[in-house]
Amino acid sequence: MAGDITEVLREIAGGDREKVGDLFSHVYPKLRMIAAGLLSRERRGHSMEPTALVHEVYLKLVDQQRATWKTRSHFFAVGAEAMRRILVDQARHRNRLKHGGEMLRISLTDLNARSLSIDRDQDVLAVAEVLDKLEKLDPRQAKIVELRFFGGLTLDEAAEAMGISRRTVAYEWRMARAWLRAELSGAVSE
Repeated sequence: MAGDITEVLREIAGGDREKVGDLFSHVYPKLRMIAAGLLSRERRGHSMEPTALVHEVYLKLVDQQRATWKTRSHFFAVGAEAMRRILVDQARHRNRLKHGGEMLRISLTDLNARSLSIDRDQDVLAVAEVLDKLEKLDPRQAKIVELRFFGGLTLDEAAEAMGISRRTVAYEWRMARAWLRAELSGAVSE
């Protein structure tokens, strides 16, 4: 399956826009799994369903005229970034509408083995803000957090998407988690 996805991505990048439909059938299950995982940690009554998030992300991805996805992992890395942006934009919109009212809630402890191991629910906006801060300090670590947390990529998939070793990703992931834990704990207690 991964080889099929990579081949379809190469054909699309080569200009064969008719393959976009084929791509959707290959990537939909993984994108839906990622979306369901992210949305399961949202506040109750959240208006977006996993299917809607997948469709919105997919439309953003295939609407790019200069799509240059190299591999399956690269495609899902771009998808992770798109999901993050959509969820953050929705949180900002809802926050603006409610003047600081109920924002999206995301539990960082619900990430199983990929958990950042923070004991409190954190707000998507707070996570996005801290991730933006990390990006200024260490763009590679920020990208790894985005791929792992928002994209649900494994260490191997993140390494492939970034073109670096698994060992480097594992080390950077540990460093980023420690930094994020400290930053989010400080943001919550302020």
